Amino acid sequence: MSSPAQRLRRDFGGDIIEPGKPEYESARHSPFASGSPAYVLRPKDVSDVQAGVRFAAGAGLALAVRGGGHSFPGFGTNDGGVVIDLSRLTSVQLIDKERHLVRIGGGATWGQVAAALAPHGLAISSGDNKRVGVGGLTLNGGIGWKVRRYGLAMDNVAAAEVVTADGVLVHTSAEENPELFWAIRGGGGNFGIVTAFQFVAHPTTDVFFGRIAFPASEAASVLQGWADYLRTAPEALTSTVNLANPLAGGPEAPVEIYVAFDGDDPALAAQAIDPIRRLGTVIDDNVALQPYADTLVDGVAPPPGIQFLSRSAFVDKESVSEVLQILSEVGTSQGSPLIAVRSVGGAVSRIPGDATAYTHRQAELMVVTTAAGPEPVVGAIRPALEAIWRRLAPHTNGAYANFLGSATDEDVAAIYPAETYQRLAAVKRHYDPTNLFAHNHNIRPQ
Repeated sequence: MSSPAQRLRRDFGGDIIEPGKPEYESARHSPFASGSPAYVLRPKDVSDVQAGVRFAAGAGLALAVRGGGHSFPGFGTNDGGVVIDLSRLTSVQLIDKERHLVRIGGGATWGQVAAALAPHGLAISSGDNKRVGVGGLTLNGGIGWKVRRYGLAMDNVAAAEVVTADGVLVHTSAEENPELFWAIRGGGGNFGIVTAFQFVAHPTTDVFFGRIAFPASEAASVLQGWADYLRTAPEALTSTVNLANPLAGGPEAPVEIYVAFDGDDPALAAQAIDPIRRLGTVIDDNVALQPYADTLVDGVAPPPGIQFLSRSAFVDKESVSEVLQILSEVGTSQGSPLIAVRSVGGAVSRIPGDATAYTHRQAELMVVTTAAGPEPVVGAIRPALEAIWRRLAPHTNGAYANFLGSATDEDVAAIYPAETYQRLAAVKRHYDPTNLFAHNHNIRPQ
């Protein structure tokens, strides 16, 4: 009888990268983590993904799945196990022009998607970084520059192809295996490897996008005015605020409001954006008409040894004022982390909370804090971060998996309310009873 490794070499047609091979040094890393896996597998097609999953299960090895690899906890690599790297499964195909239906490989990045759809005048609201993977962002939500108009990236998924723990390819949609379809929209990588998505894209023009900056001294009034306005602003407008940008002066950095207006009409754009300009003393304004694809930044991997502490939570309407007051105080104080406040609402809130495994539908805002540096620097700032979140805790709820730097039981409980978790656990038990897909914000089979 052949061994699992022998069967892998017989059945797997892609790249098998092991320690000692020239490619191994780069292959063992993901952008935010380093590992020492026994095998990095780069499948060239779905049958290779199936062979890789069967190998990991048969050999009893830990399995990590890498799309873009941008998870802060480092889910895209491991030590001593198998990494299935989807970077060769990157096709983007417009398969139905009338319905704007697009088939996207599970290893594609959002930059590749935006570039491929632009000639067709189409787009998908999809985060803000060209190098982030379609899979990781979508399976956990997907808060992009058109989120208030078109919802989360996952809200635009029509179907998916999933390789489950037994190596079987399962098709899932609202009509076919609907419970799995419910689970993968918010439940992360717990249920298998998505080798392809079908998205419904939307027609797009160029968009008005850019940054409007105000003095740090006006943080409190600008933040509150911004949130009040976004409550009634046109859904074509999506916006994010950054405070205490360490590259622009930390606590003395300007309040940076980024706006994205989904349309190319200058008069409509001005009507939507000008109320933000009137919130305070504008010290910089570079909002301009540009292709949607250009709103995505070309993010780069941090240098080796840099660690990230990222934490997130949602804010409902009744707590907005308290949260923004705390953030304006923290953001203009020494030792503040980078603070981002993202507008949500709009189309996101019109989907029932139990329609997907992403349940935080009624939140108006999402707060994210991020600190980065060598381990001693990150360790030194940790107590201050914990103090900030203790102040925020009475006024926030939940967590967004794509902006968490850890994967503790407490993190999982914040992402998934108890009822949602129980339903996910039942799906997990059906498709992954041995918890092969455990390197994530893990749902345990029950």
